[in-house]
Parts: sequence; structure tokens; C-alpha cells
Amino acid sequence: MTDVRLRSRVEVERGLFMAESYEVISRAIEAGMAPRSFLMSEKWREKFAPLYSRFPDVPVYVGEEPLIEQLTGFRLHRGALAAMQRPVLPEVAEVLRTARTVAVIEDIVDHTNVGAMFRSAAALGVDAVLVTPQCADPLYRRSIRVSMGTVFQVPWTRLEAWPSGGVDLLHEAGFDVLALALTDGAVPLDRIDLGPDRKVAVVLGAEGHGLKPATLRAVDEHVVIPMAGGVDSLNVAAASAVVFWQRRAALSAIRPTSSRHRSGERARPRADCPRAALPTSRA
Repeated sequence: MTDVRLRSRVEVERGLFMAESYEVISRAIEAGMAPRSFLMSEKWREKFAPLYSRFPDVPVYVGEEPLIEQLTGFRLHRGALAAMQRPVLPEVAEVLRTARTVAVIEDIVDHTNVGAMFRSAAALGVDAVLVTPQCADPLYRRSIRVSMGTVFQVPWTRLEAWPSGGVDLLHEAGFDVLALALTDGAVPLDRIDLGPDRKVAVVLGAEGHGLKPATLRAVDEHVVIPMAGGVDSLNVAAASAVVFWQRRAALSAIRPTSSRHRSGERARPRADCPRAALPTSRA
């Protein structure tokens, strides 16, 4: 279970995924995921009984912790593993049908970043997530764990092709497609109209080399986040949270309020806050 490439292939081929911890397994079950089996040590049986007792026909394997570590290749800190039936992903049109805010995760291969982005998407009101063909599996154990099970909460699916075809699907569904990218023509995030009159899809790029040139040509606008302190980039998961919050604030007509604003004094831009671009591609 420590071979990421092997597990990523085998789990998909066999139609399963692994969920770890009480909270994550519970969220998976509440979302309709079907367990195939449970694995835990004796000391966790009582805690997890409310979960596995709901499935009397599903086997519960109990073993000593050293044996479990030998089987899995890692220390099972969060109590138990559940092998679960991998769901059939919905069609893109179904995921987009009622959505107004969509995140597109392009070719991000780090499972931690994928999980963190799903968690931010759930917390900040993103309606749906699309992952590109080369993106890491959101149902990989680490992605699920970092997302705290929110991968079962946010509607998502995998695009069959990107950007060709994928951007067209978003346009046909009425979305304006924005790319977070370090380009000369990129507009600062706080100057972009993210209000309720727009259906917005935000594309976040891969670690290392950023968004594909073809993606940058296909989207409607390029966007950067104003930066300070001589910093020119954020981790892609952190950057996604900034953008999702900005969209949520615009939809809710929420604006950050400082004491200066409350007193009626007009805020002035700080001299140490240049509008630096944000290449979201750096992990």
C-alpha cells in the first residue's frame, strides 16, 4: 500500500478506494459510499462499532497493530481503514447543471494539494469541482484524509479531455472561465467582477510549470492575487482558498471592514503591497 503508482492504478481498476479515520469513513457512508471491508486493531473496535454495525454482511478484520502496519506499510494513527466501493462518476453536464461556481484542477499531481483544495471548496461554497485527465485521484487515501472527507460532499467528476473540449463544455453551460496565472495581461483578483451575475469557473494549475499554454489561450481572463512582502507565489491549495473566498464574498456582498472603513475614512493602498502576480503552479 506504500506504492503510490501501483495503488493509484489497482484501486481504480478494482473499483475501490481507502478511507481512514472515524470522521472520514462516517462522511463517506453518509454520502452513500458502500464499504467492502474494515480493518482495525482491537482497541478501536468499540469506537467504530456504530459504523461497521450498520453493515452486518461486511467483514471486519481485526489484528495486532504491528501486523496491520506490516500489511499496510504505514502506522494506522486514525484507528481504522475501510475499503469502499468506488462510485461511478457523473457526467460533466450533471455536475454543472445547478452550479454557479466551479473549480477546475488542472494536472495537479500532489494528493495533499488536491485534498486541501476540496476542503477549501467545501468550506467556501464552491458548487462543483472538475479534475483534468492527468490530475491526481481525489479518492486516493491521502487526498481523502486531507480533505477531511469533503471529497464526498462537493460534486465532482473527471474531464475526458482538457483544455480542448473541456473549456467548450464550460462555455456551453454559461460559465466565464478564469485562469489563475502569471501572465502580463493578468488582472488583480480584487479588480475582477465575481458577483452573482456571472457563472464562474476558476482554473488552477499544476505544480512546477503552471497552466498549459493551450489552457491560457482558451480561457476568458487571466487573474493574479495581489501580494506583499516580496512574495510572488503561494502554494496552489492556499491560492485556491483565497480565490474561493473572494468569490463567496462577492456573492454575499461581503467586504472586509477595517477600523478605517468603519470610521468613514477612505482606505489608502499600502506602499509595501505591490500587485505582484501569483503563479499558482508552485507547490
